Amino acid sequence: MSQLAYFVFSTSGAVDLFAAAAIWLALRPRSAAARRTIAALALFYVVASIYAAPAFVAEQLARPYHRFDRADAPHGRVALVIFGAGDERVSGWDDHIWIPNAVAAARVMEAARVYRLAQPEWIISSGGNQSPDDESEPSSINMRDMLVRFGVPAERIVLESTSRDSHDEAVLVAPMLRTLGADAAILVTSAVHMRRSLGACRAAGWDPIPAIAPDPSFDHDRSDRFRPTNMGLYFSGEVVHELLGIPYYRMHGWLK
Repeated sequence: MSQLAYFVFSTSGAVDLFAAAAIWLALRPRSAAARRTIAALALFYVVASIYAAPAFVAEQLARPYHRFDRADAPHGRVALVIFGAGDERVSGWDDHIWIPNAVAAARVMEAARVYRLAQPEWIISSGGNQSPDDESEPSSINMRDMLVRFGVPAERIVLESTSRDSHDEAVLVAPMLRTLGADAAILVTSAVHMRRSLGACRAAGWDPIPAIAPDPSFDHDRSDRFRPTNMGLYFSGEVVHELLGIPYYRMHGWLK
């Protein structure tokens, strides 16, 4: 379901759907349904690609949460947990590297900021590959490398590299927190993703303090927020992924 949502809210998805509608209209030039479909697709993609539209929905999803501050830091032995968001392959002539995608990088920056404020004893960098056939570097590893570049000591970072989704992350991190003897946990993930992540963590038996990372495009030129862009279309896919994910997790008993 999530793959379908990301496809629909992508440039290739828009091109494929418009091409299918155009073929339909070419085969049935008098079809009112075909003309209405093309008009509906045009309206849909114009609205979906205006960043302000998904941003408004994202703000409603993130409304209970605020930017983490020093006063939010818990006492005792604290673990900071960062949920992964995938990576991107960058290729040269002979070699390639894996780097965090923009969403994961925004989470890393927030984790580094929270680390400086809360001084946790550990950071759990969480995130594996969605498929066992995926040969990319686990998100947990490339986020760890970026955290180190931000000044976090490597010896304080613990990896969770086998999860495939947020449910897995919540379930797999729970025993790690017990093994570390953590008294409290702080969870870093995207603002739009926090509601589902907290529910998954509570269902897995731990109740972290939220530290929301903003969408990486939130501070772009204000004019970009009100005209169709690829950035807006991508963010619509992120928001729809959450809107579908929350009831899906609830249906499976993964949300509390």
